[in-house]
Amino acid sequence: MLPPRISFPGRVDQRPPWAYSGNQPSPGSVRLKSLTYSPMKILVLGLGNPLVTDDSVGLRVAAKLQPLLADRPDVDVSEDYWGGLRLMERMVGFDRAIVIDAICTGAPPGTIHHLTPASIPTQRSTSSHDVNLPTALALGRSAGLHLPGDEHILLVGIEAEDILSFGEQCTPAVEAAIAPAVQEVLLMVARFARLGA
Repeated sequence: MLPPRISFPGRVDQRPPWAYSGNQPSPGSVRLKSLTYSPMKILVLGLGNPLVTDDSVGLRVAAKLQPLLADRPDVDVSEDYWGGLRLMERMVGFDRAIVIDAICTGAPPGTIHHLTPASIPTQRSTSSHDVNLPTALALGRSAGLHLPGDEHILLVGIEAEDILSFGEQCTPAVEAAIAPAVQEVLLMVARFARLGA
């Protein structure tokens, strides 16, 4: 319970509510710090090259997810074409991140892999000056940027068959993996939301 407010005749406090700081509540308000709700922010990011057959699969999954998650203000579904430092920059301000990308490990095409930042095999950059994602995250955190912890970053890697040919369609096995990948990302988003910030 707040102590009674002492008022002096003829004196009115004209400060706006945001001008009060520290433990001093604004007039007529009660601050319940333990009940403050700040929605967790989740980034869902599809990576790829839209002009190269299976390399576009991350972008295609993100495009399918956009209308399914459009009513979620806590989720941002986006697309990008770079890894390394650029990917780290895209994660700034988010509490959780799900990255969808093509991957080549030798598994059957269309296989869906679940990876962590440490196991992401590429920096998706041709620049020798760029860095891999774990290094980029470490640099960002050392600079004081708000980034998801490594345990809150998931990569959905879809095994590619052809990442060299130009084309507007994925190969059949990779195309068939898009719908299951969409469902897996939706489950990951639900799990992140359930766990809370």
